[in-house]
Amino acid sequence: MNACLTPSTQLTLEDIARQCADGLPLSTGNEGFVFAEPWQAQAFAMTLQLHEKGVFTWPEWAAALTHEIRQAQALGDKDDGHGYYTHWLNALEKMVIEHHLGTPDQIHELEHAWEHAAANTPHGQPIVLDAEF
Repeated sequence: MNACLTPSTQLTLEDIARQCADGLPLSTGNEGFVFAEPWQAQAFAMTLQLHEKGVFTWPEWAAALTHEIRQAQALGDKDDGHGYYTHWLNALEKMVIEHHLGTPDQIHELEHAWEHAAANTPHGQPIVLDAEF
């Protein structure tokens, strides 16, 4: 089994992201996409790590993700699978806030820091956030 799918408390977020990027295919060819974008694998890995650390239970996670999907459907989401990891990320952000791991302002600041770092990183180079994040 891929290390990304076997959470370990010994791994850092950087380790997980690297293992997800290196070990999980973004596309599986004829079978369709596992992760269409690296951020999807990273959101998946972060969720596994938070669960492994006891931040939330799987039923709690399932309820949060289900809520996000149903809310999106109520607002007209086509429910064709393209927005699945957006719903995943929205559920993850809410869990982070509900469990006092971060605030909406911190998440917003991190989002802007990431956008800034990505815009200022040469193509092909790893994106690095400032040390304060």
